[in-house]
Amino acid sequence: MGGAAGWTIAGTLIPGLGLWRAGHRVTGGLIMAFAAVIVGGLVGVLLVNKMALASAAVDPAVLYWATAALAVLALGWVVVIGATFLSLRPHRPTLGQRVAGAALVGVLSFLVAAPMAIAANFTYTTAGLVNAIFDPSDAQSATKPTITNQADPWADKARLNVLILGGDSGNDRAASLGDRTDTVILASIDTKTGASTLFSLPRNTARMPFPADSALHKYYPNGFYDGVNPANANYFLNAMYRTVPARVPHDALGQTKNFAADVMKLSVGEALGLDVDYYVKVNMDGFKDFINALGGITVNVNYRVPIGGQTDAHILPDSYIEPGPNQHLKGRLALWYARGRYGLDDYSRMERQRCVINAVVQQASPQNVLLNYQKVAQAGEKTIQTDIPRSMLPAMLTLADRVHGTTLRSVVFRAGDGGWVSANPNWAAVKTRVKKALKESAASAAKPSASATASATAKPSTSAKPSASPTTKAKSDDLDNECAYHPAE
Repeated sequence: MGGAAGWTIAGTLIPGLGLWRAGHRVTGGLIMAFAAVIVGGLVGVLLVNKMALASAAVDPAVLYWATAALAVLALGWVVVIGATFLSLRPHRPTLGQRVAGAALVGVLSFLVAAPMAIAANFTYTTAGLVNAIFDPSDAQSATKPTITNQADPWADKARLNVLILGGDSGNDRAASLGDRTDTVILASIDTKTGASTLFSLPRNTARMPFPADSALHKYYPNGFYDGVNPANANYFLNAMYRTVPARVPHDALGQTKNFAADVMKLSVGEALGLDVDYYVKVNMDGFKDFINALGGITVNVNYRVPIGGQTDAHILPDSYIEPGPNQHLKGRLALWYARGRYGLDDYSRMERQRCVINAVVQQASPQNVLLNYQKVAQAGEKTIQTDIPRSMLPAMLTLADRVHGTTLRSVVFRAGDGGWVSANPNWAAVKTRVKKALKESAASAAKPSASATASATAKPSTSAKPSASPTTKAKSDDLDNECAYHPAE
């Protein structure tokens, strides 16, 4: 009985070995060879062509087949375990030996089947997530880049520019008003180092330009502007997503799946002097589900942040998020931390939104995402839209790994800072500032600061915000410092 148990355990670790020991040499040998081919093939692909394995890991068709294969393998493995013990147990087992054997086979079967079931659920969930969010085609459009090196997209591309849009179509807004993109942030990422800079434009920015060679320039030759009143809210940046598609034919830009997003990519890119490659739109109402799926975020709260309330209507907030360092916020409070505005200006909200992005980038470690993967995937399906094609996902995962743990830098275009005027921006000065900020980001990546090491931890820094140099004014902010705990006096 002891030998039967030992060889059954060995036959679980090396499928077929126990059957071979029991005298079923052909069957056992074939099963061992089959297992060796599977393991060897996976290891070989991992060592020789990681990109091919990564591509397969984000291909829904492959993932669905993998789900079925994992279920079949789990069932086959359990059958092999049972057959191994039955072949090796004593000829006339006692009742105790039968009970002990059944318990052993049950435990071993569970140890094999449970991980396979988890893996099958993981592949099935991933297939659904990829299907729901990412475009299966590589069809080009007026705003998507042409990738010439599929094996290594970053070999010939120094920067990746991604437009992040926060869509606010909350329950307190009439459906006729459409989606309002109150959050507009361009993330510019160095593809070699992962060094990233976030450029935030105020939602009330007027006269947003379009490239001279774009079809949209014909409709708005003076930018997104009514030509009379720069304070007309229907021509602010946050109205562009819903307004332009209602007035411009959707075929003006050629092939497109989200005309409104393409409009904003072209305009924001022209304003900042950068080519915008892709967009990611986050539904702010679903944002809290995404944060909950991650287990919450930890941020520093430097002043009272209102929950609810309307400044113009003099409706007081329901409550406040009180100041304090390293506050762990779940979805609802994290959303209000990012959007609360009663008694505050847009710039303070933009600063907090940058801190939320920084917290997600630094705290959403691969381990954390995997532990909460199904919740993250379900929240992502309801929350995120993008034009990133599926073929780019392996390269994007590689780039995301480079970004994680780096020190993010940020630029907010605010009133009185560098001559910024939302009603009539000096776009030439804006482009100059963008170039200088990117040079700072490159220099920061070349000489990482102590804060860059600290940023890899789960909690943000609570050190006081350093004072600016009296002689040199930085063109961008270090988010580890900007989001540190330095409570308002």
